[in-house]
Amino acid sequence: MELSYQVRGMNCDHCVQAVTKTVSALPTVGSVRVDLPTGTISVTSAAAVPLDDLRAAVDDAGFELIGAAT
Repeated sequence: MELSYQVRGMNCDHCVQAVTKTVSALPTVGSVRVDLPTGTISVTSAAAVPLDDLRAAVDDAGFELIGAAT
């Protein structure tokens, strides 16, 4: 399954690396794709990732998970 989320504060390659690293460390996450121009991340996982876990991982990277991307 792949879901996309809006993240506030990402603006450089370091941001991409930080978010990718922390979100990829979550159980069941297979891949993370960051789109800087839109401020979104796409998370591919074998099972649903709890939103609280995803929010905590994004916070650990220094950014704010706004919610599901539309």
